[in-house]
Amino acid sequence: MLIKVKVFPDSKQRKILEKQNDSWEIYLKSKPQQNQANQEMLLLLSQRFPGDRIKIKKGWRSQNKIIEIIN
Repeated sequence: MLIKVKVFPDSKQRKILEKQNDSWEIYLKSKPQQNQANQEMLLLLSQRFPGDRIKIKKGWRSQNKIIEIIN
């Protein structure tokens, strides 16, 4: 399954909002430095989809990402 994610780093709280079936917004406390925000995003998604493999397909350095979730 592929989902579109818009990441908001350096937010006051952590949360995941599902806008549509394949479009999400993720708010992170980490800053977008040294891959910290990507790691926090992957951690949050792994809690949401336990047991599934999650990887960033596109957008490592972008606020807009394509995430692949393999169960």
